[in-house]
Formats: sequence, structure tokens, C-alpha cells
Amino acid sequence: MGGRNFGSGSSREHAVWAVYDYGFRAVVSSFFADIFRANCLNIGVLPVQVSAEFLVKIFKAIETNPKTELAINLSNQTITILSSGAQESFDINDYKKQNMLNGYDDIDYLTSMKSEIQEFAKSRPF
Repeated sequence: MGGRNFGSGSSREHAVWAVYDYGFRAVVSSFFADIFRANCLNIGVLPVQVSAEFLVKIFKAIETNPKTELAINLSNQTITILSSGAQESFDINDYKKQNMLNGYDDIDYLTSMKSEIQEFAKSRPF
């Protein structure tokens, strides 16, 4: 979890790989640098962007109880502070959402469509 402009200055994939390799599969902030967000989605780390007000609620909950848990529901695009039930929705590109739900990167997605791609190719003149 981070404050405003999380990932700013981290335009290389290595920044996200470090987050991923440490075991994190989501990061929560009120704003993400565009390149960092794209790298997250490509590597498999969900960037959950919440309002500044909701981020304050999260930090206050953690200050009160450092063991505060959050639940992120990608299918419903919600994040919940479990101790209070406070919840907020977040946006994600549908293509990237489906890839994350299926555990796909861009190549896996294309591979999953191999038969459709082959059929399309057969219908095209060479």
C-alpha cells in the first residue's frame, strides 16, 4: 500500500518484478504512475486505485490495528476493510481483468485462442 503517485519514477519492469518476487499480488494507492500501472498489469500485480479518502480510512484502520486485513475482489472490482466493512470499487481494463482472473499474460491469452486464430488464418488469402 502506498500514498499518492505510487510507482512514480519506476518505469522499468524491475520495480514490479521486485514487488511480485516479494510475494505481493496487489498494490493499493490513490494514484499510480501510468507506466508502473501498465507494468503491474503485464506482470501479474493488481494495481488497486482507491480514492484519497478511502486510502485514509485504510491507513487509520491499520494505525488502530496493524493486523487489519483487506479483501480485494477482482471479479466484483471491490476492496473492503474487513474490520469495518468499508468498501470501495476500483476500475480495471476488462481485457487485463480477464487475463488476471485466468492467470494469463498477453502470450497466454493468444495461446488460449490458438484454434480461433488458426481458423481465421485459413479464411484469409495468402
